[in-house]
Amino acid sequence: MAVIKANSEDIKLLARLMRAEAEGEGELGMLMVGNVGVNRVRGNCLDFKNIRTIPQMVFQRPGGFEATTKGYFYQRARESEIRLAQRVVNGERQHPATYALWFFRPTGQCPPTWWNQTHSGRFKNHCFYAPSGDDCPGVYR
Repeated sequence: MAVIKANSEDIKLLARLMRAEAEGEGELGMLMVGNVGVNRVRGNCLDFKNIRTIPQMVFQRPGGFEATTKGYFYQRARESEIRLAQRVVNGERQHPATYALWFFRPTGQCPPTWWNQTHSGRFKNHCFYAPSGDDCPGVYR
């Protein structure tokens, strides 16, 4: 059962984002990027108030994803990526992105906080950051 509303075009859009942001980090890395995206839609908090759909989340400005400014993002989603996107829309979560709203790729170690949010863990090259339950209860439901 889906945790956010999404039609087939939304799933393909999320799949393209997951690939463009984390293909080099494998399926697990792409699932984590998907978790962040779904959390932004679910959360309705902080920088993501009134972000209620996948297209709003993907193309949010400011605060959106850098990959949407690159040509690679605009290539068609592959079936394998579509299946991964459907899994995160259905509620599958992967640590350390379980409740994360942000991730980035630092040149060195992950800072303990980023945009006042706590570091929840690192996967390969990306550091993930989750809000507190007080700041964003929607992510934790």
